[in-house]
Amino acid sequence: MKYLKIMIGSVLVALVCTGPALGDELTGTLKKVKSSGTLTIGYRESSPPFSFNGPDKRPIGYSIDLCLRVASAIQKQLGMDDLKLNWVPVTIENRIQMVADGKADIECGSTTNTLSREEKVDFSLMTFVDGGSLLTTTSTNIKGLEDLSGKRIAIVPGSTTEKSLADFLKKQFVSVKMVKVKDHSNGLAALEKGDADAYATDRGILIGLAITSKDPKRFVLANFVFSYEPYGFIVRRNDPDFRLAVNRALAALYRSGDVIPIYDHWFGAFGKPSPEIQAMYLLNGLPE
Repeated sequence: MKYLKIMIGSVLVALVCTGPALGDELTGTLKKVKSSGTLTIGYRESSPPFSFNGPDKRPIGYSIDLCLRVASAIQKQLGMDDLKLNWVPVTIENRIQMVADGKADIECGSTTNTLSREEKVDFSLMTFVDGGSLLTTTSTNIKGLEDLSGKRIAIVPGSTTEKSLADFLKKQFVSVKMVKVKDHSNGLAALEKGDADAYATDRGILIGLAITSKDPKRFVLANFVFSYEPYGFIVRRNDPDFRLAVNRALAALYRSGDVIPIYDHWFGAFGKPSPEIQAMYLLNGLPE
């Protein structure tokens, strides 16, 4: 009996001594952030109202605000007095590779989570849910699907919108001319200059482009949606601790309701969150 007590006591001492050390061991991105004191954030320069350059050329937007909450939570988790944020611009073409290559620790923009993209990177919990549509001008007289035949539609190559729109039009037996543009700002410019009759991307971005344009009243949003676009933040694959830290911050933001003021700031002009957005916050507000 005496031997058994000694053995149990030794085991308890070992557990007490080794527990905190194992818990404090950092790997992957969290270790990199702790040692460097810096979190490198990839962001889009022209994807309003999610991620874009403000008047002072600093990144602002809905996704940026969510990402700042994530950064604050990570700083607290790591017990750091200060955390430097290194903002790195990314494009539609390089955003996934930038994270995969370690040039950005996280991408906070308007990227749709797809299974094919998960072959290269991981995604956080959903940050927004949207659908593809068309932005036109009052002079083009495009109101519905029946008005699209033969029209010029600007599109960013390599985006989820490109494939979704092509599949949608094929099923509807509608033939159009695709006009390739570099990014959202170029898509809007093509529309303004008359080089395209419509610009196709996600509805939230289209609304943001119209509102931030020189003449918002000139633009009209089509009355149909052709895709499902679940947004998430891009993180590196095989880095579960960092992904958990990001998801924990987002889930807490959704559970507490603190995300609503952020939504209202960037989307309040469009009314309350849609049933789809409300459901997204509810379903992604995972309990601890």
